[in-house]
Amino acid sequence: MTLPAKARREQIYDLAKTSGLASVEELSARFQVTASTIRRDLALLNEQGRLARTYGGAMPLDPHPEASLRQRVGEAYEEKQALARWAAARVRPGEHVLLDGGSTVGALAHRLRGHQDLDVTTIGINTLQELNGCPGIRLFCLGGQLRETSQSFYGPLTELGLDRMTFDRVFLGADAVTAEHGICEADHLQTRLKEIMAGRSTHVYVLAHGAKIGLRPFHAWASLPLPWTLVTTPDAPADQVAEMRERGVVVELVEPHPARN
Repeated sequence: MTLPAKARREQIYDLAKTSGLASVEELSARFQVTASTIRRDLALLNEQGRLARTYGGAMPLDPHPEASLRQRVGEAYEEKQALARWAAARVRPGEHVLLDGGSTVGALAHRLRGHQDLDVTTIGINTLQELNGCPGIRLFCLGGQLRETSQSFYGPLTELGLDRMTFDRVFLGADAVTAEHGICEADHLQTRLKEIMAGRSTHVYVLAHGAKIGLRPFHAWASLPLPWTLVTTPDAPADQVAEMRERGVVVELVEPHPARN
């Protein structure tokens, strides 16, 4: 499905921010439009002062190596809500669920508010705020060092808490996901924690909308034990989806819908 021009340009800008550089050929293949269309998009973004043209592509004028949680909440809103709806529908009464930090997992926490007979453990302050005081939900927090950017806990104390717990399901966020390396994050302690979280859970889900698939914005990676499930949107690169499935990853493509509560 071809994106509207405005939405395509926003995704081009997001890709340039996260991967640092995007070529005309890569963008043309990703968005299934002609190279001349991509060049017009890049020219307009350049006129708006958002991207700088380079030989064969573009790069951001205002790069942000890692966006804060507050900045991420409004990005790809419809896609994140679709992933959150899908994930919430998997959770059953009586289960013990582990929730990562991040905006997409925070959207999932909001959709768990009406669930009954549920244990939820989290590292994310946004999840604590969403589920605090909800009847039917027993809420647990894994403490440790607070990471200001993501508003979540990590480090040795967080890992120690996990040593004494197991979970029916874990829902992880990601800055990016690739078939070759797994989950990409800005910090090695984050990726180590995600691996531990996955290892303590029966069912492992990674929630990441399509614009995050195939990117390599940082150099810290988490390799998850198979099987695990990537929950993403249909705009994820087809070659990455195919390779993940070949490697044994279950991939669920969830169609976003117009924003609604």
